[in-house]
Amino acid sequence: MERIVKQRLWWLVGCLVWGCYCAVSAQTSEYEKCIQEDRKTKDKNFRKGKDSPIPKKERSDFTGLVYFPIDSLYRVQAKLVRDTLQKTFEMKTSTTRLPVYRVYGKLVFKVKGEDCILTVYQSMDLLRNPMYRDYLFVPFTDLTTDESSYGAGRYMDMRISDDEIVWIDFNKAYNPYCAYSDQYSCPITPAENRLPVRIEAGEKVYREH
Repeated sequence: MERIVKQRLWWLVGCLVWGCYCAVSAQTSEYEKCIQEDRKTKDKNFRKGKDSPIPKKERSDFTGLVYFPIDSLYRVQAKLVRDTLQKTFEMKTSTTRLPVYRVYGKLVFKVKGEDCILTVYQSMDLLRNPMYRDYLFVPFTDLTTDESSYGAGRYMDMRISDDEIVWIDFNKAYNPYCAYSDQYSCPITPAENRLPVRIEAGEKVYREH
């Protein structure tokens, strides 16, 4: 039976525990250490947590997720161009479920000299939830997709702020739960969010599955 799991709600709660908002310090090694600690904690939760997406029969053999090397060059500043006047739409998923989203705006930035744009989405379900109404969703694919990263794309998350210039960190890009089990329903990255570059940062394809 299909389980409809609000994966990113669990991610947001997890961030409070894992300390996901690592900042780049004067010493890159401190930033790397912070990311590594986050990943270790996530592996522990995936191995033993009651909400783990790893199938129970695989957890005893689970040794951890696979990542690209941490690279602070993939933590970049972006200009957030807000645009919340577009109509809502139904986002395709890996199942027949069609959650309703709206466009919140565009992120305009460069990655290693390449001009890039990503659309930022806002869930209408979460908008009605006082705890998560400031949550934003940034799915993407890139030139590593279906090669060394997951074929349906990866996700990043943001919270609404008043800032026009924001940081986005591809080292924190993660796979949807569908990468680990077919018992989940996950949004499929819209075509407009395919980046024309290789994002060799964040989580790789889950090779053990």
